[in-house]
Amino acid sequence: MNFLPYKTKSAWFPRLITALPCVVGLVFAQEPTLQVEVATKPGSKWMIMETQSLAGLTKGHTIPEDKGLSRYGGLTSRREKATGFFHTAKVKDRWWLVDPEGCLFLHRGVTSVTRLNTTGARTAFEQKYQTAVGWAESTTTLLRDHGFNGLGAWTDTEQMRAVKQPLVYTKIWNFMSAYGKKRGGTHQKPGHTGYPNDCIFVFDPEFETFCDEHARQLAKHREDPWLLGHFSDNELPLKEDALKKFLALPETDPGHQAAWKWLRERRGETITAKDIKSSDQSAFLEFMMERYFRIVGSAIKKHDPNHLYLGSRFHGRALRLPEIFRAAAKHVDVVSINYYHAWTPDAKRMNMWADESKKPIIITEWYAKGMDSGMKNTSGAGWLVKTQQDRGLFYENFTLGLLESKNCVGWHWFKYIDNDPTDAKADPSNTDSNKGMLSNRYEPYPPLLQSMKTINVRAYGIIDWLDARKNE
Repeated sequence: MNFLPYKTKSAWFPRLITALPCVVGLVFAQEPTLQVEVATKPGSKWMIMETQSLAGLTKGHTIPEDKGLSRYGGLTSRREKATGFFHTAKVKDRWWLVDPEGCLFLHRGVTSVTRLNTTGARTAFEQKYQTAVGWAESTTTLLRDHGFNGLGAWTDTEQMRAVKQPLVYTKIWNFMSAYGKKRGGTHQKPGHTGYPNDCIFVFDPEFETFCDEHARQLAKHREDPWLLGHFSDNELPLKEDALKKFLALPETDPGHQAAWKWLRERRGETITAKDIKSSDQSAFLEFMMERYFRIVGSAIKKHDPNHLYLGSRFHGRALRLPEIFRAAAKHVDVVSINYYHAWTPDAKRMNMWADESKKPIIITEWYAKGMDSGMKNTSGAGWLVKTQQDRGLFYENFTLGLLESKNCVGWHWFKYIDNDPTDAKADPSNTDSNKGMLSNRYEPYPPLLQSMKTINVRAYGIIDWLDARKNE
């Protein structure tokens, strides 16, 4: 395994072409684009993806770096009501976050900003930073210098919040998985917790009381203006056939009993499992998730009424299900999405998420792994590309699609630092892959960082430029 600092190992560069109209429906789809070779995993077939860079999109037009920013990173020239905490606002036809000073704000963050705990990583850490305080200050500077204004889930928020000029941060509380750990019956799956027959414990009579108790720890953050908001869980199993899965649980299980009660009230006492229709499945999934969001959202707002409830980080096949977004509508402030298997954001799907939930969206996981990193790259759901330049081009292409959407209020790149294959305790999805902005020896990947900066430091200007083009 190569733990050396990043060096360019390939002279391959994408070729400029003229793209045919693209199915994603974005304004920039007919601009000159690049071609990038991508794969889903090592050994799979390489595919060509049409890829838009900022330079290709603007065709020589210069978008200056954003100026006049608040201490949080919001636009001081565009203000809504200031509440002292982050909130959301729809200004004309575009959703925004609003910072504590009332400035329109786009959250550009990175997840998992924390230290590695392996022998080699600790040695590199001590040589580079000496102390945790030094690391937090240096890392904050690195992120801010490259246009990031925020921190995503699984971050060492205590250390990062303590710096002189902190970044806007988020917290993840794992309500359902923490309850499952106490209750028993859960198991580890790559990237998230697994549940019996993919059935969460939302119908357990003890779940609501647990959530109230669990949410008490949020109270210590309630007066902190640097906190954007809370995630309740990560990647819950949300399946189209949830009703049948609950009915297949043991008869003594509260979920089994609740599913039968709901179905009989809906279809009559003589209904059997064979009579279940697709409309029943959809309605039950919405009913189940509305109960989850109501219980968890009420607990969050009871103990911290000042900050945003950012949802439960939907992922996978669930992103095609309008019913779960409808279920979130009454209870979340922002819908969080872990968005994989898309090279360019799907505009129609993003619109569905916002239309059904009536809320803005934030993309909370996405990334690509580079073959030139020296890592095996077998774990994780992100794309595989050949070089760090390609990772940077993916960042540009994907974020331009997000900025094109008037429903997206930010994104979190997954993640700060590469996996360390010597970490025997790592989640199965985080064992051997080049996901980070830095190597697992704290060395940056300059081509990736440069593309990140290209977009991040002029994100507000890009929004204006894209919106003006739409209005032409």
